[in-house]
Amino acid sequence: MKTKFAVSLLAAFVAASCAATAPSGPAQSAQAQAPQTLELTAPEAATDAAAGELTIKQIMTDQDWVARSPSSAYWLVNGNGILYQQKRENSVISDWYHLPLNETEAHQVPLAKLHQYAYNDGVYNADRTLLAYTFEGNLFVRDLQQDKTMQLTRDEARQTQLKFLNDGRIAYREGNDFFAVDPQTGMTQQLVALATRNKPEAVSAPKDFIEREQIELINFVQKERRDRQDRADYQDELAQANDSLAPQPFYLGDNKQIVAASLSPAGDKMIVAITSPQSWRDDGDIMPNYVAESGRVEAESVRRRVADAKPVEHQLLMLDLNSGSQTQLTYNTLPGWNEDVLAEVKAENYAAQGKTYTSEPSPRPITLMQDWGWRDGAIRWSDQGENAVVMLEAWDNKDRWIASLDFAGKQLVNQHRLHDDAWINYTHNEFGFVPGSSDTIWFQSEEDGYAHLYTKELNGAQRQLTSGKFVTENPVADPVTQHLYFTANVSHPGVYELYRVGFEDAELEQLTDMDGMVESFDLSPDRQQVLFSYSSALQPSELYRKELTSDTSAERLTHTVTDAFMAYDWTVPEIVPVPSSHVDDPIYTRVYYPEDYDANRAEKYPAVVFIHGAGYLQNAHAGWSNYQREFMFHTFLNQQGYVVFDLDYRGSKGYGRDWRTAIYRQMGTPEVEDLVDVVAWAGANTNVDTDRMGTYGGSYGGFLTFMALFKEPGLFKAGSALRPVSDWAHYNTGYTSNILNLPEDDPIAYRRSSPIYFTEGLEDALLINSPMVDDNVFFQDSVRLVQRLIEHEKEDFETAIFPVEPHGFRQPSSWLDEYRRIYKLFEENLK
Repeated sequence: MKTKFAVSLLAAFVAASCAATAPSGPAQSAQAQAPQTLELTAPEAATDAAAGELTIKQIMTDQDWVARSPSSAYWLVNGNGILYQQKRENSVISDWYHLPLNETEAHQVPLAKLHQYAYNDGVYNADRTLLAYTFEGNLFVRDLQQDKTMQLTRDEARQTQLKFLNDGRIAYREGNDFFAVDPQTGMTQQLVALATRNKPEAVSAPKDFIEREQIELINFVQKERRDRQDRADYQDELAQANDSLAPQPFYLGDNKQIVAASLSPAGDKMIVAITSPQSWRDDGDIMPNYVAESGRVEAESVRRRVADAKPVEHQLLMLDLNSGSQTQLTYNTLPGWNEDVLAEVKAENYAAQGKTYTSEPSPRPITLMQDWGWRDGAIRWSDQGENAVVMLEAWDNKDRWIASLDFAGKQLVNQHRLHDDAWINYTHNEFGFVPGSSDTIWFQSEEDGYAHLYTKELNGAQRQLTSGKFVTENPVADPVTQHLYFTANVSHPGVYELYRVGFEDAELEQLTDMDGMVESFDLSPDRQQVLFSYSSALQPSELYRKELTSDTSAERLTHTVTDAFMAYDWTVPEIVPVPSSHVDDPIYTRVYYPEDYDANRAEKYPAVVFIHGAGYLQNAHAGWSNYQREFMFHTFLNQQGYVVFDLDYRGSKGYGRDWRTAIYRQMGTPEVEDLVDVVAWAGANTNVDTDRMGTYGGSYGGFLTFMALFKEPGLFKAGSALRPVSDWAHYNTGYTSNILNLPEDDPIAYRRSSPIYFTEGLEDALLINSPMVDDNVFFQDSVRLVQRLIEHEKEDFETAIFPVEPHGFRQPSSWLDEYRRIYKLFEENLK
């Protein structure tokens, strides 16, 4: 059993990384030492028992055979146990389990009792004696002192956006209406009704000559109009004078849809964002499903392409619940709100067309920020509701603002502008008020090149809490300890530990020392312990707990990895910092060597380079791979005599802003340069035959497989592109417009970045694997590219189709067929 995990470090890089960290506390002192090789042992459940020959069929079978890892874990409110979900064997259903801390076996929570424990996303009142939460759309409140749970609603409506108001009531949203319920009496009051229509008029002005004459001539018509107006006036007067009635709706206008609505904890104000109705597709956006249940071809709706995107703007409204007034806030107080940030891009594209572009200031479409990992949204209130801040973004992706609301002046006040000439990241945008403060916010920002944590007084000074060549992930502001808790890759780009930093002293403390991947965490109710999920190179995610008040090691709580999986002798990759010939930082790469690898063998090894998908994703890390089938396939390839490389090319996550934005307006160029460097490094530093190297990858990895084979013929003798993008103008708006702008503004970037424009360069063997009901990367991408290859009279390519599969395969038989074809491609071309 290979049990050691070697991480080779570039001394200069690590030394610079360690020296640049935030103000050091005792827990950081070890990080300033000279770099050293990290060695991680395999999980304690590992065994050297023979498991027989590893096969592709075994690897691609239902993944229950590997592990049914726990998920969504959190503490019981009394702190004496934990709850977590686990997938039911051979089923799509997940069950909830309760593990008392004084026991070693968890037991399943009965369905009849699930509502008593579903408080993982609940909200506390000010003194943390009550906990409100929802279960299956109904509202519950738990009295933590009496250990009692009471159900407050039981209906078909779904309650969301729970919040304790200052007066102790629980506010919640049903559709576009907001209510408050007294947890002691059950009395429910409607606070706000939001209506997406114009306010009805009892009597409207006549529309034309005939109507005017009718009203003037006919007494009956005049009386009917007076009666309607009298009844309407009476209802308005009654609503103003009598508090027992529901409030009048706020009429937001016809042809509007609500994007977000947030109620103040004081229950007296609301911030609402509205926009014109947005269709997510056009009439032509359909996908044929050839293997539908009906036996007929069914046309399924799919999302709009970026080439068809139209700008979106959100209108931000401030509602006064006491007076009934509503004010639309303008964006002209935000710095850069009307800058032509794409002037240079447009000028370049105009010049390519023989035209001249003239730049003029113009209002930019602005929306609420849409972070891909958020739960709480872009509107945040201080604890008592005195202040609110919103996070806004320009629709052109170049600016992000944090603005406070001046309720008296009825305007936005800029507190922080983050500008990026490339694009604002769609993650790392967490923010909020410092717990207990009404005038200080905390936020994440990439302004110094890495995703770090800051605080800022409203209209005052900004302070950086963390710094260095690392990124912060999943920050949580804790009101009890007055710290920000987060995971970060401080010691090495591929190792993520749990840290915290104080709002007052800004002292960075390392809380775990696992040398792998701490993935998520939850603090115990008394803040003395932390529950976290952790994985290593050989171990899928499991649950651990650690005492925060001592130096004791973390205790493993779950063991869901199967004996069948642990019986195989899996290859543990080395993480190597491959020098780049284009930038100062290295290309971190997982290298998988065969067990009997001989650096001096006369016959050099064939090799395969795996290219991860998603673009902005990190895979060369010390945790369990995002691609577990591929991880196992790489051991299989090792056993067949291949060396395997898996790189975090430029554009990947975990390495800071400049690494992320290197692909701006040139997707497929820096990444292929990195592939060239990895191949060159392999030839110079390993016993690999660079004339017998292949590559494969899915989604973004499939796109890069195309680009490598088309733009660097001969670099790989064979490549397999899985569910690949061939033309970025056909991909979605949210991802693509960040990196390439819009096609109508920047056709140069799309032509430079799309494989369909480079198909004539194919000289090596190509296998295209395309699912036919893929609503992410359309099957049409492969169809159009194949037609280009046919027109170029290319011979050495094949296409495999998968009739029932979406972007992420679901059937083991499809996985098996796909990877048998990939293996066959390598065997025929690399050996």
